[in-house]
Amino acid sequence: MDETVQAWVEGWVVSRGAAPPVAEPWGWTIDVGLIGHATRHVLGTTGDALDETTVRKVAGGVTGHGVWLKAFRDPAVVSGWLGPGWWIDPETGWLMTLPLTEDDVPEVPDGYRLRTWSRDGVTRLMVAAPDGSLAARGQITPTGGTAVADRIETAAAHRRKGLGSLVVRTLQQVAYRQGARTGVLAGTPAGRALYEAVGWQVVAPLTSARYGPPPAAQP
Repeated sequence: MDETVQAWVEGWVVSRGAAPPVAEPWGWTIDVGLIGHATRHVLGTTGDALDETTVRKVAGGVTGHGVWLKAFRDPAVVSGWLGPGWWIDPETGWLMTLPLTEDDVPEVPDGYRLRTWSRDGVTRLMVAAPDGSLAARGQITPTGGTAVADRIETAAAHRRKGLGSLVVRTLQQVAYRQGARTGVLAGTPAGRALYEAVGWQVVAPLTSARYGPPPAAQP
């Protein structure tokens, strides 16, 4: 199995409060327990190492709506291996990593307020706007030498003010001080530019597919 994928799985389940991953010959099965996201199957190899036979076998065993498939290969390739009934996220995700180091954290912009707190192995961060509304947020989950960054977002009205960089770099510092030396995340196309700007590198593309009708919002 790819070590980066495994690190992402191990951190993601803690970050999201999902059930412990069940190891499979091809990767992991994770029970999430949400409407529209009951379970997910994560394929454990990336790029050309992920073959059509494996994807077809895993996808072919899915019969219930709300089961997700995560495959670290280009959606243009993976989509041709999935049978009818699968919805393919049109946006390619990206598995990314970063060597964590002691680094300076940007100052909080005037009028904004940053708060962090930790519970059950997850450190969460929020940036409040001057009026008290949520401007940006994110969380990170160290699991030994790696840490998974997750749910990083900036409200539309507060973008282009450096808040995304503030959130990511603050979370990186938190993880480094807790002993992690490698960061891992699965980012969106919009998030990729932010992450690359602070040093993250792409490991593999990510295809997200859901069995059943298109979801209202992707998990």
